[in-house]
Amino acid sequence: MSKIDKVNILMVDDQPGKLLSYDAILGELGENLIKATSGRQALDLLLKNDIAVVLMDVSMPEIDGFELADMIRQHPRFQHTAIIFISGIHLTDLDRLQGYQRGAVDYISVPVNPELLRAKVSVFAELHRKTCQLELLNHELRHLSGSLLIAQDEERRRIARELHDGLGQELSAAKMMIDCLPATIPHGDRNDTVLAEASESINRAIQQVRSLSHLLHPPLLDEVGLRCALEPFLEGFSKRSGIETSVEVKPSEFPRLKSELETAIFRIVQEGMTNVFRHSGADKASVVIEKSDHEIVVAVRDNGKGLADNIVEFRPGSIGIGISGMRQRVKEFGGEIRLHNVHPGALVEVVIPITFASQVLRSAQALTT
Repeated sequence: MSKIDKVNILMVDDQPGKLLSYDAILGELGENLIKATSGRQALDLLLKNDIAVVLMDVSMPEIDGFELADMIRQHPRFQHTAIIFISGIHLTDLDRLQGYQRGAVDYISVPVNPELLRAKVSVFAELHRKTCQLELLNHELRHLSGSLLIAQDEERRRIARELHDGLGQELSAAKMMIDCLPATIPHGDRNDTVLAEASESINRAIQQVRSLSHLLHPPLLDEVGLRCALEPFLEGFSKRSGIETSVEVKPSEFPRLKSELETAIFRIVQEGMTNVFRHSGADKASVVIEKSDHEIVVAVRDNGKGLADNIVEFRPGSIGIGISGMRQRVKEFGGEIRLHNVHPGALVEVVIPITFASQVLRSAQALTT
């Protein structure tokens, strides 16, 4: 059976007899029933197990139910754990209010109706099971998406190599043959103007093939890393677009990253600059990449007209393919993309946690092997 076929239900009461009765009532659910006779024992069990539902008495020595609920809710891991109070003493509306204020999903009085208790616990147990299944599916989807991104980048790398080494070499050979024709054909039998135009046309085709090859996958990215790949890319972008660009990489001795992560950051910058050219109306843009011990921050800024509020807020239907693609790529590495208006212009900021990115890369690579 998988780990989420059964969920853990923690029953907390200082009276063993009550725990036995809860065990008998809830045993029909077929879940894993865990007993604790004190608040401290309950906290220890919570830290060691994935608990779906906590069923607890309010009146207990040392740590009562309300205090235990406060401690549970203070831990980020248990913010959404279902807590059900059971009490035969604290039965006023004020008692119930205290229970709900501490995050209880229900407050049951003694004597307990067995069928009602089973039904309530069953609902929250099933909700936890479905949540776990959804998290597992999301985890698998992230891994699959990561492997698809890796495969896509590998295919771009292959096409770039074929363009450069295949078509590029054929065009270079054709240019050499045309350039050699004047030496082998008598002057009266050749048209120098046509030959010169043909040579220049092939030369432009060679340059276009090289540009396309480098845009698909810059060879410097594999050979010497992110910084050295970005500088010529931005120089070429400036020549093509007329937008003045700058790049700053921190620290000055920027280390090599995993190949897939370097490629992802390059694609993010590439798409960000494309959006600047298409939509901003800017004449200046800058790229800043900063690495700390825990994260990498990529910032693309321009001095253009800025972004509409619905785009900054990522409202459904407002963002285009470019930002959607950046957002998806960032998400695969556990990161976050933020959009800001900075007056003048706009700022696209991407934050990628290094530890999470490494885990994603390992998982994605495992799926492709």
